[in-house]
Parts: sequence; structure tokens; C-alpha cells
Amino acid sequence: MAVGTITPNLPLPATPSAIKQTVASAYVDLRDAGWAQQYLPELMEAEAEVFGNRTISGFLAQVGAEEAMAADQVVWSEQGRLHVSAAGTIVASTGVVTSNGHSVRKHDTVVLNRAGVGTLKCLVTASDANTFTVVPYTQAAMNSSASGNVTFTNGAVTGFVFGSEHKKGTGVHEKALEPSFASLENKPVIIKDLYEVSGSDASAIGWIEVSGEEGQNGYMWYLKANGDTMARFTDYCEMTCIEGELTAGSAGTTTPLGAISGTQGLFSAIETRGNVMTGGYGSAADALGSMDLMLKRFDSQGAIEENMMFLNRGHSLAIDDMLAGLAPNVGVGYGLFDNSADMALNLGFTGFRRGTYDFYKSDWKYLNDATLRGAFADINGVVVPAGTSNVYDQGLGKNMKRPFLHVRYRASQTESRKMKTWITGSVGAATSQLDAMEVNYLSERCLVTQGANNFFLMK
Repeated sequence: MAVGTITPNLPLPATPSAIKQTVASAYVDLRDAGWAQQYLPELMEAEAEVFGNRTISGFLAQVGAEEAMAADQVVWSEQGRLHVSAAGTIVASTGVVTSNGHSVRKHDTVVLNRAGVGTLKCLVTASDANTFTVVPYTQAAMNSSASGNVTFTNGAVTGFVFGSEHKKGTGVHEKALEPSFASLENKPVIIKDLYEVSGSDASAIGWIEVSGEEGQNGYMWYLKANGDTMARFTDYCEMTCIEGELTAGSAGTTTPLGAISGTQGLFSAIETRGNVMTGGYGSAADALGSMDLMLKRFDSQGAIEENMMFLNRGHSLAIDDMLAGLAPNVGVGYGLFDNSADMALNLGFTGFRRGTYDFYKSDWKYLNDATLRGAFADINGVVVPAGTSNVYDQGLGKNMKRPFLHVRYRASQTESRKMKTWITGSVGAATSQLDAMEVNYLSERCLVTQGANNFFLMK
């Protein structure tokens, strides 16, 4: 293919403008035959933002808080349940229940259930570390087959204590119950990133107007790249707190990751200590049934009345359809009090109440982004309790009220590693012999998920 040369019949301006300005001496008439427009590229000055706001951070800032820490780990305690329950196996002929580490005491009155058989109320006649013996109130034995009796068979049982009964003139209860609590911990991880531009590229200013998520605007392309690196690093800090996993294996053991210990993110904390609901919503009836199962689970946990739902698009629309289907007339059910002939029909809901619980619904961009969780569609959303939890902070030595989610970052009087940046190289400020400018990013943080039993992960 021959390479042609275009020669304009109009001389180039003798004195080009050093800056962008419309002066007569720098004017080139593109209508001239020698400068026909078909030979020139079409330059659109503004960069097209085809993906909109590309960052996904902001979830933790909306539902949690941030707090400094100085140690290598954060340790907190969560209260145990108030009432005593037990699960184990029963020998029906003797009434002996094997339940390792139970807290049932002699003279306690209990309700025992054998799945598929029935329930009996019993008196505990003996108890040791791993077993206790029960005698039913309403029949001669646990395995009595007399007419009208509940005939227990050998196998798994569950039960709870509802009181106690003692004979006249007897002494005190044989032992006291110590309040139960769970001691939990998490470790911060060090997150790093780097942006680099060579000295030659730093001197080549590109005149294309750009804008980025961090508010940067200008004509130098490397400023845009730096802003993108910063925005991406901010997302990494949040995603680490959401997706983080602890290294498998107990403390001191050798793992393939060596000295890397990992950190427990939100999803891992909910799967380990919280509630997981699996399955999608095939219909509005499925959504309502799943919601009612969730309410029953809430009743058995902390029963926090206000909760926030962060969902992907499919799950959000399924809940909208469920709420619309519950209205007497679907045509007026959406936006019942706001819709009119002069406005667009509102086909979405931002909140609702079911039973004694209030839910506030929002789409979560992280679950919809095609390069992130939106590509997998394996997590439909999370339900996060609103308000604060009362926990004992072992570092401070006192009870504290905190949001259920909060980020801990390493900091001291002389060093903050919440979001640290520094510049090295020979461009701008000469700190080394490197003919480039390097912008370094660092953060050391972890997420504290308190009261994970009140969270739901929808898978």
C-alpha cells in the first residue's frame, strides 16, 4: 500500500500558540482544499464516561464506622444467650441424655423434643459434665408405650430449661451458672498499590479533557491514570473487608501461604457466625415465603427491628414484584400515594414492613458490576441490622456501643495507615535516581462484624 503525503496549499501558522487560545495567528482554515476534513481525524475533546461512576466503594461508609487501633489484632467479646438449651442423644429406657459440655443442672425442669415423636416436660434427676438424666412428669418413663403417652425412642433430642423444682427443706441449687460469652478476633491486612509514570511521559502533556471518580479534571493523561489508581485502591480497601478470608489452619501451623494470615471479611463472618439463605426467587410467592423464613430466623436471634437490605438487581426486582403482588390492585399498588396522570409510574419500593420488622431496600453496585460479583451471580444480597451493638472491648476494658460493622485501621501518634500515600523518584521531587514518578498507596485495616447472628447472606 502506497503512503501518500498531503501538502496543504496554505502555509502553516508561523507562530503557533503556546497555550490553548483562539487567536487569529494560530487559525488554520480547514475548509481549504489542502486541509480537507476527510484527511483529518475527528477529535472529541471530552473523554466519554461510558461506564458511569466506576467505583463501588461506599457500602461500609454507609452502614459502619471507622476506628483506629494500635495492636496486631482486634479482640472483642459478644454476650451469649440468656437461657439454657441443650442438644444430644437419649437412651429412652433410662432417660440418660448425652450432651457434651451442657449447662443443665440437677433439679432443673426441661422441655425435651424428639423429632417426629413429640415433646415431654421432665425433671432432671442427675447431671454431670457430659450427661444428664430426665424423668417425665406425665408418664411413667420416657419410652412408655401406654395409651396416650409420647413414646420416646433412642436418638437425637433437643431441649431447654424452663425452671426448677426442689423438695421442702432442701439446700440451694448444686451449682451456679456463669454468663456465657464468645471471644472473637480479627487481624488487619496490609494492602498496597503503585502508580508510575516515566519522566519522559510526564513531560508530554496530552490535550484531551478528562474527568474521574475522584473529582480530578484536566488535560494531562497521567493525572487521569493516577486518579484511576487511587479510585481502584479505595475499592480494594473496601473489597478486602468484604471478601477477606482467614488462612486455613490453627495458629502456629505451616500453611501454603506462609506468614500470610488473612483477615475475615463480611461474607466469611456471616457464613461462619451468621445466617445463610440459599436459592433464588422464582416468583413473588417464593419471595414472600423466603421473607417469612427470614423473619422466623430473626425471632430466634437478636430480633432487631430495623434492617437494611443491599441486593443485586434480580433480587431487588423480585422483592418489588412480591410487594406489588400483595397490593389489592396491582395497577395502583406501585407508588400508591404519589402516582398521578402527570408523572411517571413508580414501579419500585425502597422500604416495607413485614411482621414487626422494617426493611430498607437498596441496590448494591458491587453485586451488579460485570467485572466484580455481577459476573458470578452467586450472592444475591446481604441483610445488615441497623443501629448499634453493646460489646465489651478487651483493648479498652469497657463496654462500648458501636455499629454492627466498623473498620479498624492501624494508627499511632506518629503514623496513620488508614490511607497512606507518598511519592518517590526524580520527577517533581528528587528522592531517588529513578527517572520516573512513583505514587505509593498503603492501607492496613480489617473489618469487625459484631453480632453476625443478626446478619443474613442471600446466596
